[in-house]
Amino acid sequence: MPPSVPSLPRRVARTLRTSLFAQVLCALVLGIVVGKLWPDTATAFQPLGDGFTRLIKTVISPLVFCVVVVGIAKAGDLKAFGRIGVKALVWFEVASTAALVIGLVAANVVGPGKGMNVDPSSLDAAAVDQTTGGGQLPSTTEFVLNALPESFVGAFAENELLQVLILACLVGAALLHLGHTRVPKILPAIDQAQDVIFTVVGFVMRLAPLAVFGAMAHLVGNYGLGVMKTYAKLIVLCYVAAALFIALLSVALRLVTGLSLWKFLRYIREEMLLALGTASTEAVMPRVMQKLRRAGARDDAVGLVLPTGYSFNLDGASLYLSIGTLFIAQAVGVDLSLGQQVTVVLVLMLTSKGMAGIPGSAFLALSATASSLGAIPAGAVALLLGVDRIMDSMRVVTNLLGNCVAVFAVSRWEGALDIDRARKTLDGEYAAEPGDEKDDAGSDGGESAVEPPAVLDPAPGIPTQKPKEPAPEVG
Repeated sequence: MPPSVPSLPRRVARTLRTSLFAQVLCALVLGIVVGKLWPDTATAFQPLGDGFTRLIKTVISPLVFCVVVVGIAKAGDLKAFGRIGVKALVWFEVASTAALVIGLVAANVVGPGKGMNVDPSSLDAAAVDQTTGGGQLPSTTEFVLNALPESFVGAFAENELLQVLILACLVGAALLHLGHTRVPKILPAIDQAQDVIFTVVGFVMRLAPLAVFGAMAHLVGNYGLGVMKTYAKLIVLCYVAAALFIALLSVALRLVTGLSLWKFLRYIREEMLLALGTASTEAVMPRVMQKLRRAGARDDAVGLVLPTGYSFNLDGASLYLSIGTLFIAQAVGVDLSLGQQVTVVLVLMLTSKGMAGIPGSAFLALSATASSLGAIPAGAVALLLGVDRIMDSMRVVTNLLGNCVAVFAVSRWEGALDIDRARKTLDGEYAAEPGDEKDDAGSDGGESAVEPPAVLDPAPGIPTQKPKEPAPEVG
């Protein structure tokens, strides 16, 4: 007898039970509906999203530390690690500058603020101060000093990724320097701690649908959908410009590595949907690191390039800032010359690097740009208060994809990418890496195991671990 086919309700129930993507998608839709129908009640669900983000942030710093230390020790070459860092910074600067230029060109062609004829005196500049908490972006000197840790524990307690990276580099270098004397005693412990952290991430990820529901209900309930009509031209322009930039990223990834960005997007669809729902790329950093490692990128490249990109490679924010600057200039009737627009690019190239983790950083960067030009009233930045939150989705997707492409590109540039494994992984034929948490209930199943990547040559004196057996099939 032919096997019985499960009924549609059972198939739907099984998908909702086993697929994180389906769970998050349903939570996203439900959050929008609740926010639209019961806006006053919906804003009370915000703690669900905030609580999830806090739980994820608690493991980011120790995870980055463990991945970088183990990556340096197993690669056995500190000079190679330095080359990865330099190449990553070069890539970041080129990518973010390209995003700024695309934004300026798009704003000049479309003119989203033309015809608004806004009187700057009618705008409430104090509202911007309220959003930013009266803060300011750090200067270049302050930014460099803030990247240096004051204490070992303080860097982890304050979740300062750049400080944690520096500490990890120092510890990794010390392990290489010690060689065969004491390294074997501590390196396995750090490696096992990394496995524990990934398991904790697996536990926390089960709460992702609740986080997405709470964040979306709060967004729609607090801001409503009517703002999209008022700023429709600006919103559409930002998203179209982001789509153009992502298309360029796809071409760059294909030329440098031969990989498909669209297959990669399918591969991280759960993480992408979660980032969209919570408006936070930090919420998915641990899982994205895990998936990049599984896709053939070497540990030291993933551990250095991805966290650094969170501070230096904000492509989506760069797009938004360049378009936003021209939008407010056009809205108040200021015609910026070519020289002034070049100044915009130069200023934003600096201010966009110090934005990560600062409340209202986009408004601070726009205010700094307006002040440097001297032609745009600082209060005009308030024009973007009503639409800024709607732009989060564009910024999140572009920032995340930009940093992931950077990992692949720099890894390939440095010879730290297993291309065969990457292709098989993006085609859905991957095996879980050692240290992957085995919940992967968010995966849709059906993946077949492939051979694990070649074991990296350890540092001198560090014993080579035997390769583990391929993981069983997922699903």
